[in-house]
Amino acid sequence: MSALVIMVVAFIGYILMYNLYGKFIGQKIFKLSKGVTVPSVELEDGVDYVPTKKEVIFGHHFTSIAGTGPIVGPAVAIIWGWVPALIWVFFGSIFMGAVHDFGALIISMRNQGKSIADYTSKYINARTRFFFFLIVFLELWIVIAIFGLVIAVVFAMYPTSVFPVWCEVAIALWLGYAVYKQGKSIMALSIVAVILMYITVFIGVYIPIKMPAIAGIPPTGVWTIILLIYAFIASTLPVTTLLQPRDFINSHQLLVAMVLLILGVIFSAFGGNLQIVAPAVQMAPAKAPPMWPFLFITIACGAISGFHSLVSSGTSSKQVRDESDSLFVGYGSMLMEGTLATLVIIAVSAGIGMGYVTKSGETLMGVAAWTTHYSSWAAAAGLGSKIAAFVNGSANMIASTGLPNSVAVVVMGVFVASFAGTTLDTATRIQRYIVSELFTSFKMNFLTGKYIATFIAVATALALAFATGAGGKGALKLWPLFGAVNQTLAGLALIIITVYLKTKGGMKWLVSGIPAVLMMFMTIWALVLNQTKFGTGHNILLQIVNGLILFLAIWIAVEGVMKFMSMKSES
Repeated sequence: MSALVIMVVAFIGYILMYNLYGKFIGQKIFKLSKGVTVPSVELEDGVDYVPTKKEVIFGHHFTSIAGTGPIVGPAVAIIWGWVPALIWVFFGSIFMGAVHDFGALIISMRNQGKSIADYTSKYINARTRFFFFLIVFLELWIVIAIFGLVIAVVFAMYPTSVFPVWCEVAIALWLGYAVYKQGKSIMALSIVAVILMYITVFIGVYIPIKMPAIAGIPPTGVWTIILLIYAFIASTLPVTTLLQPRDFINSHQLLVAMVLLILGVIFSAFGGNLQIVAPAVQMAPAKAPPMWPFLFITIACGAISGFHSLVSSGTSSKQVRDESDSLFVGYGSMLMEGTLATLVIIAVSAGIGMGYVTKSGETLMGVAAWTTHYSSWAAAAGLGSKIAAFVNGSANMIASTGLPNSVAVVVMGVFVASFAGTTLDTATRIQRYIVSELFTSFKMNFLTGKYIATFIAVATALALAFATGAGGKGALKLWPLFGAVNQTLAGLALIIITVYLKTKGGMKWLVSGIPAVLMMFMTIWALVLNQTKFGTGHNILLQIVNGLILFLAIWIAVEGVMKFMSMKSES
C-alpha cells in the first residue's frame, strides 16, 4: 500500500473521529459545561494555577505528552510489521488513548486540579491511593532520569542540535516576559519566536557543539547533570515564565516538522522514491518478544500512555480556563499524537529505504536498508537506534522537497531534543506535586514546599542516573520495566475513570471500561512474561521491581472492580 494513501486515510479518519466520537464523549458522556468554575480560576496563584487560552495550553499539553514517546515506540514496534503498528496507533488513540487523556483531565478539573493518584482515594479508597502513588513515583523517577539521558544521546549523535535547543530556552524566556509582563500578543510574537528559533537551527549546522569529558565524567554524564539542574530551575519557575512559552514554541515547531514530513511524503511519493520496505507483518523477528502482548506495551505514546494521565491531572488541569476547552486539549492532543506516530511509522517503514549509511560507511537502499537496521530486536531496541531510524528516515523524505539533507537532520534532531526537554520539565514538575501530595498525607509538611519537593524529585532521579557509573545511564537498568509500568498506569487510570462514570448513571462507563479491561489484561500478561524472563536471566533487581509492580497492579485492579460492583449509580 502506498505510504501517501496511508497518510491521507489516517488523517481523514482522525478528523472525522474527533468530530464524531470525541464530541459525543464530551457532550453525552462527560457533559461538559461552559462557564463552570474551574481550578485555574478558583485557585489561581500565578505559578501553577493559571487560566490559559486553549491554543496555548494545547501546545503545553501536546508537547508534554508527546516527548519522544510517539517516536521511539513505533521505531521499535515496526519490527513486527507496519500493519499491526498502524492499526494499534489508529484505533488505540481514538478509542483508548484519547478517552484516557480526556477523562483524566476532566475528572481532575472537577477535583481542584488534583493528580489522578490523589483523587483515587475519593473514587476507590485511601489504601489504593497510596499504592497508586508508588506506581506514579516509580514511573516519573524513571522518566526524569531517562529523558535527561535521551537528550544527552541526541546531543552526542547530532551536535549541530545543541546550539538551537539551548537558544530555544532563551527565546522562550523572552516570549514569556513579553506576553505576560508587557501584555503583547502571544500569537504574533510566537511566530517571531519560531522564526528566530529556525534561524538558530541554520546557524547550528555550522557550529556543532561537542561536550568533552569533565573531571572523568563522560559527555553523556555531564549533559545529564546539566539537564537535571535545568529541570530543577524550570519546574520551580511560574508556568508563564518558561513552561508555557517554550511549549507554545514547540507546538509551532511540531507544525513545521509535521508539514515538512507531510510534504516529504508527498514529494517523495510522486517522485517514485518512497516505497514501504518494512514487512507488513512479521510475527517472529529475531530474538524479539512475542507481538502479543508486547506490541501494546512497546507502542504507548501514539496509542495510549499512562504518563498522559499524569500530565492531564498534573499540569494541564491547573491551566485550562473553561471546561469546554478540555475536549480540544485532552482528546484533540491525543489524536494529534496519533497523527505524529503515523508519520513516524511511515518514516521508519519507508523513509529509511531511501538511503541508509551503515557504520562502515556503505550506503544501502530499499529493503536492504531496512533489514540491516532491523536485523534483530537488539539492533532495533537501542536508544540511539530508535532515534536514528526516525531522524534519518524523516530527513530522507524531507530532502525530496529540496531542503538539504544536513539541514533536515538538524531540524529533526532539534525536534526530538526539544520534545524530550518538554517532557523532562513537565515530569519534574509533576513529580514535585506527587512528592508534596504524598508527604502532605503523612503530615510531613516540612517536605512539601516547592523547592524541597523539587529537590527530592531531581535528587532521586540523579541517584538513579548515576547508579551504574559516571555515564548517567543508570536508568537504563530499569528501562525494560518502563513500558509495562506505563501501560499499567494507563489501565489503572482507566479504572478510575470507569468508577467515576459509573456514578453518572446508565452505561456511560463502557467507553472507558472496555479499554480498561484490555489494557489491564495486556499489561498484566506482559508483567508475568517479564517476571519469567528476569527470573531465567537471574536479574534480581528487575525481578523485585517487576514483581512489586505486578502485585500493585493486581491489587488496585481488584480494589477497583470491587468498588465498581458495590456502587450504585446516581440518578
